[in-house]
Amino acid sequence: MTERQFPVLLAELQELIMGSTLVKCGLTDLGIQWTGWALAAAFRTEKFYDLAGSGTFILLAHLSRIWGGASHVRQKVQTGLVTAWGLRLGTFLFMRILKDGHDRRFNNVRDSPGTFFVYWTIQALWVFMTLLPTLMLNSEKRDEPLGTRDYVGWTIWGLGFAAEAIADQQKWLFKRDPDNAGKFIQSGLWAYSRHPNYFGEILQWSGLWLSASSVMQGPQYLSLASPLFVWFLLRHVSGIPILEKQALRKWGSDPAFIIYIQNTPLLWPWPKF
Repeated sequence: MTERQFPVLLAELQELIMGSTLVKCGLTDLGIQWTGWALAAAFRTEKFYDLAGSGTFILLAHLSRIWGGASHVRQKVQTGLVTAWGLRLGTFLFMRILKDGHDRRFNNVRDSPGTFFVYWTIQALWVFMTLLPTLMLNSEKRDEPLGTRDYVGWTIWGLGFAAEAIADQQKWLFKRDPDNAGKFIQSGLWAYSRHPNYFGEILQWSGLWLSASSVMQGPQYLSLASPLFVWFLLRHVSGIPILEKQALRKWGSDPAFIIYIQNTPLLWPWPKF
C-alpha cells in the first residue's frame, strides 16, 4: 500500500462506518444514555432511567427506518409494534416511579456516579441488543412478500404484549388496594407464573425477531442472540434474581408464600388443573 492509497482507504472506511445504519444507531444510543447518566448523576435521581430507555427504543426504530431508506410494510409494522411497546411500558414505569418516589434497584447506586454510569451503559447495550433484529430489518432495502413467519411472529408479539400489560395492571391495582398492604400477589396471571410480565416481554421480542427473519440472510440469523439476550438478562441478571431475593427476604417466613413458590412456575406459565 502506497502513501497515497492509505488516505483514500481511510476515507472509504470512514464513509462505510458512518454510512452504516447500525453504527449510527449504536452511537445515538450511547449518546442518549450517557447524556442521561450525566443528568441523573448530577441530580442523583433514577426517575427518568426507564423512560429514557423506552424512548430510545422508539427513536432508534424510527431513525433506522429513515436512515435505511426503505419503507416496506414489514418495516412499518415492526416499527409500529416497537413504538406501541415503548409507549405503554415507558408510561407505566414512569407513572410507577412517580408514585413510589424511588426505584429499589438504585438504592446503593444513585450516590455513586461510577456505578450509575455502568447502569446507564448497560441500558445502552440492552437497547441495542434487544432492538438489533428491528434495526437490521429497517436497514434492509430488499423486501420479501409477507408470509407465515410474519403473521406468526406478530401473533406471538400480540400475546406477549397482552400478557405484559395485563400482568402489570393486575399488580398495579393489587398494590393500590390498602387491604393488600404487605401482601404478595398470587391472583390473575400471577397465579400461573411468578413473573408473567417478563414472560410477555420475552414473547414480544421473540415474535419481532421471527418476523424480521423473513428477510435475513446468512450471518444475519445470528441476531437470534437478541431474544436470547432478553431472556438471559431477565432470567439471570437484572430481573428475576433481584425480585426473587427481595420476595424471599420479605415473605420467606410466610407459609402461604412458600406454598405459592412451590406450586407456581418461576417464569413459563403452566395451567393449574
